Amino acid sequence: MKVNTMAKMMAKGETADVLFWVGCAGSFDDRAKKITRAFVKILNHVGINFAVLGTEESCTGDPAKRAGNEFLFQMQAMGNIQVLNGYEVKKIVTTCPHCFNTLKNEYPSLGGEYEVMHHTQFLQQLINEGKLTVEGGVFKGKKITFHDPCYLGRANDVYEAPRALVEKLDAELVEMKRCKSKGLCCGAGGAQMFKEAEPGNKEINVERTEEAIETKADIVAVGCPFCMTMMTDGVKTKNKEEDLKVFDLSELIAQANDL
Repeated sequence: MKVNTMAKMMAKGETADVLFWVGCAGSFDDRAKKITRAFVKILNHVGINFAVLGTEESCTGDPAKRAGNEFLFQMQAMGNIQVLNGYEVKKIVTTCPHCFNTLKNEYPSLGGEYEVMHHTQFLQQLINEGKLTVEGGVFKGKKITFHDPCYLGRANDVYEAPRALVEKLDAELVEMKRCKSKGLCCGAGGAQMFKEAEPGNKEINVERTEEAIETKADIVAVGCPFCMTMMTDGVKTKNKEEDLKVFDLSELIAQANDL
């Protein structure tokens, strides 16, 4: 797989049109790495001139900010902004809604002004421009339900792009009873991913998985690495691994196109 770093491109006197912000999960979590690879395969397939920061990329600071450590967040953000501005980055695309929300909404006030897109928006744009064609193929007639990530849906009002991608797969989109602006969190947002559960009689991700099972869908489509972890764990808790698969939308499109 061909992936350039910004540093290598700069050394050759070249620039990238798009910076792919991989994020911590996409870099280190084994399951989320598959999402990163699927998205890169699509970018290469379409011929997008993109690059990553590689080792120069640091956490956006989202978990620190959500957990209340504003000082740490600003330190992390300023470091990233220095690097991004050094490469004169204009456009960023990321597979993580947490990175998307932080880069898009929190960075401008600290001097980091970029056009930031979530990968579902970027993929929809490629399809609309005719650069990417998707044949349903393996997913034709399958029932797919989409779990809205909080930081993509409620925080940024992006509901249409992910659903348009599901429909492009010739699949039947079935909605959970709580969806779009009424969507239920997977239980990992706001830095909850990194702390122990609080007292209660049911985990949030189990509750959300039950709603997915109710739709009788074959696949839960997600657009966030944290949601991926929580929904996969929920499906395992319910012993439904054979009946209900969890995939990121980029994985579904890569599979449909045999990439």
